[in-house]
Amino acid sequence: MGQRPEGNARDGEAVQLSLLHGFTPPAAPVGKTQPAPHLPIGRVLLDSPLPHLDRPFDYLVPAEYDAAARPGVRVKVRFGGQELAGYLTGRLESTDTTARLIALGKIVSPVPVLSPEVLLLAEAVAARYAGSVHDVLRVAVPPRVARVEKEFAGRVTPESVEVPDAPGTPDAPGAPETVETQDAPETAEIPDVPDVPAAADSTPADSGEPGKPGKPSEAEEPTPFRRYPHGPRFLGHLAAGHSPRAVLSSLRGYGPDAWPAEIAAAVEAAVRSGRGAVVVVPDQKDLARVMAALEDRLPEGTAVRLTAEDGPTPRYRSFLQLLHGDATVAVGTRSAAYAPVANLGLVCIWDDGDDLHAEQRAPYQHARDVLLLRAEMAGAGMLVASHTRSTEAQRLVESGWAAPLNAERTLVRESTPRVMSTADTFNMERDPLAARARIPHAAWKAAQDGLKRGPVLVQVARTGFSPALSCQDCREPTRCRQCRGPMAQAGRNALPSCRWCARPEPRWHCPSCGSFRLRASTAGAGRTAEELGRAFPSVTVVSSAGDHIRPEVPDTPALVVATPGAEPVAPSGYAAALLLDGTAMLSRQSLHAQEETLRRWLTAAALVRPARDGGVVVVTADDTATVGHLLRWDPAGAAERELALRRELGLPPAVRYAELTGSREGLEGFVSRLGLPERVRIVGPAPVEEPPSSRGDDPGTLNGTGRWRTLCFFPYGDAPAVTAAMRAAKAALSARRTGDPVYVRVDGTGVL
Repeated sequence: MGQRPEGNARDGEAVQLSLLHGFTPPAAPVGKTQPAPHLPIGRVLLDSPLPHLDRPFDYLVPAEYDAAARPGVRVKVRFGGQELAGYLTGRLESTDTTARLIALGKIVSPVPVLSPEVLLLAEAVAARYAGSVHDVLRVAVPPRVARVEKEFAGRVTPESVEVPDAPGTPDAPGAPETVETQDAPETAEIPDVPDVPAAADSTPADSGEPGKPGKPSEAEEPTPFRRYPHGPRFLGHLAAGHSPRAVLSSLRGYGPDAWPAEIAAAVEAAVRSGRGAVVVVPDQKDLARVMAALEDRLPEGTAVRLTAEDGPTPRYRSFLQLLHGDATVAVGTRSAAYAPVANLGLVCIWDDGDDLHAEQRAPYQHARDVLLLRAEMAGAGMLVASHTRSTEAQRLVESGWAAPLNAERTLVRESTPRVMSTADTFNMERDPLAARARIPHAAWKAAQDGLKRGPVLVQVARTGFSPALSCQDCREPTRCRQCRGPMAQAGRNALPSCRWCARPEPRWHCPSCGSFRLRASTAGAGRTAEELGRAFPSVTVVSSAGDHIRPEVPDTPALVVATPGAEPVAPSGYAAALLLDGTAMLSRQSLHAQEETLRRWLTAAALVRPARDGGVVVVTADDTATVGHLLRWDPAGAAERELALRRELGLPPAVRYAELTGSREGLEGFVSRLGLPERVRIVGPAPVEEPPSSRGDDPGTLNGTGRWRTLCFFPYGDAPAVTAAMRAAKAALSARRTGDPVYVRVDGTGVL
């Protein structure tokens, strides 16, 4: 059949579209759906783990959903022949796509749970860690509980409108990558003066209005921050509505003026200025202490817990309370970094060196970096507090981004316990076997004397009974015959079993010498408690490790055996502390071995009474530089020394790095398509031996070829381009569905 030429077409007759050169057919909805009269286009971010779908898609908003389809609500849409969940991120008047739009399938809930600020933060975190926004929002927004939403029925949430560009937002100059270039001279352009004492000289006069900048008042500041020369001025800036940033080295771990009281004082200052605050802690034990301190200072209902450990219902209720403005302070574990706190004035993180702050799922973001980005984007103050100081926090201090809050040396000597090392020449001359004994004579003597005055803390490196076994005759470490994993023993009469696959070995024999005898290479908390119970038969022995962590112990004499991070708190402090297995912790094959060991030691030592009250800490480790920093109680000096060594060697956090994991062929193809700058240093690929369950999304083998790893080290100035190239390469491979998968982990903990 012939077709009528365009020029002879009569009115109302169809025209052949191929003859309309230069014109694009308009997008039209499918079916007879009536679009909304105002802003009929909805932009939806799909809940999909596929990297190439990590972008918003346009859908038609039906007229019946016009009122409920507000930005931030949960929706369901059709995509690729299936129904997917997602978030409505915006409403538009028109779309730039030429495809025919599909209508929104369903408004799951009318509550806009995704605020524009949290969405911008999630996008910044995904860009920094070369991940997807979907993976970040999976942590940021808790699962919906319908019956909890009914409690807030009829309540109006703050309007989900577009926020204006602020320093650190993606559309503003210098945004959120300001933290990326802290080593550069341009750090002076970051808002707020890095030097907190100097900033006080330029503050305007008191305005007399809440939330408005005013002159700081030091007379009203609480006692805990008076231990630090610039502590009262830091609080004064917060109370006056400013946004100072500081790194605090806390001295006390127990009592009414311990570190929870210091955090509560900073939060109270931010609340007095009419602003909100976010506090992130590593675990539930610390969360309970901070909440108790905040309840003593703030009105009831001001602060809420936000942690997955509480369960879906309490967590979602706290989330909605923050969303509706009923509460202004969020306290929780790493997911609380995204809490929807309005008018944010302060973000705070306790013990940022703890591994619990690192997310275990992609994109493996660290809570400290999330709060850094959020402080920049919201123009809020920040407090990084700990008994020690991480190298990442030291980098913030040396770059001028944050000011240090340290106590004077005279106060440090008055407030800290006496620290003894069993490896020094004095003790070695009197106890030649001290280097071979797990608990030398000096440690036994300190425990005996301390039990006369109160509880004694014994810190051990491992949980369990015998977490590592070896052959009694040839000392060869034991390995599982099935998966080659390390063997352990759960109790004195328990069968040895594999720590990776849990396979018992009732008839184990050494493949090297044929012996059937086993010995414990290291003793865990359970075995240490058993041995101490026999050595001190009339003394109570308390164990705090693994899944039975004790938050507090009384001041009565007792031996408290705990693993790092599980130390209970004594109300009046411990009389003494024994830090065992120091040499084993320092000799771990990890870049962070010395830094992590000192963090564990200082955390335990901060729970001991001052030397003037008889407090003694005994460390059983070789005489190294790390022991010297503990003896002097010098966390700042240790961090400065460690960071200088990392800069000299070109290792994190002096630079950033990415771990690429996959097959060898897949890695070579992935790296070749990145187009990395010349300053990027590539190490590998090299084969990797890890237990099959060590990574949740990374299989043990890839197409039967084994797993290989490539490390990419790059300067902070090149980080935005490098991570963007990695995200684009992941999306391209995901869209093509060809080649072996490559997993990307940026700034991961436990890799080096």
